[in-house]
Amino acid sequence: MSVTAAQGFSAAGIAAGIKESGNPDLALVVNNGPRRAAAGVFTSNRVKAAPVLWSEQVLKGGEVTAVVLNSGGANACTGPQGFQDTHATAEKAAEVLDGHSAGEVAVASTGLIGILLPMDKLLPGIEQAAAALSEHGGEKAAIAIKTTDTVHKTAVAGGDGWTVGGMAKGAGMLAPGLATMLVVLTTDADVEAPALDAALRDATRTTFDRVDSDG
Repeated sequence: MSVTAAQGFSAAGIAAGIKESGNPDLALVVNNGPRRAAAGVFTSNRVKAAPVLWSEQVLKGGEVTAVVLNSGGANACTGPQGFQDTHATAEKAAEVLDGHSAGEVAVASTGLIGILLPMDKLLPGIEQAAAALSEHGGEKAAIAIKTTDTVHKTAVAGGDGWTVGGMAKGAGMLAPGLATMLVVLTTDADVEAPALDAALRDATRTTFDRVDSDG
């Protein structure tokens, strides 16, 4: 079930046509509420892609309604147009999700560096993904974010009255500090954003930040 294991989350993974192979390349993960507290950690690399810069700002607000993730293009080193495209991605997701704020939509992209994303495919793809949202869509979402991964990566953990679900991509270029890794974690635990942030940073410090693969 991946990111949809926790109560209140839905997801989808579709082929929007970003990848020439025709493989799935666009994922959407939505928090259906009622609480939308969120936290995030990002690469420590000095050069950051447009979606990273956008999502860093979104997470400062402490709430996230949705995450849009694409593979097939990293939207990195793409200048002002790349940032505008990221903004347009968030705006489109907010629009199709019943008018939520773009400021609560995180965006993540992975794939080739230095090329602009095909927005004529990505934006209609967001509509398609929104129509496909399901509480059983976690596995498809995990498949859609793969790049050089040979398998899709998901995990679920839980305790008395709470569940954490997750999906990730990344086989190489994991340094410095996450680098090109993408991870989405969801939980139905009743936790405020500051506590989520502290827990996430502590967990990342002893897990992902210890991975030093740059192949």
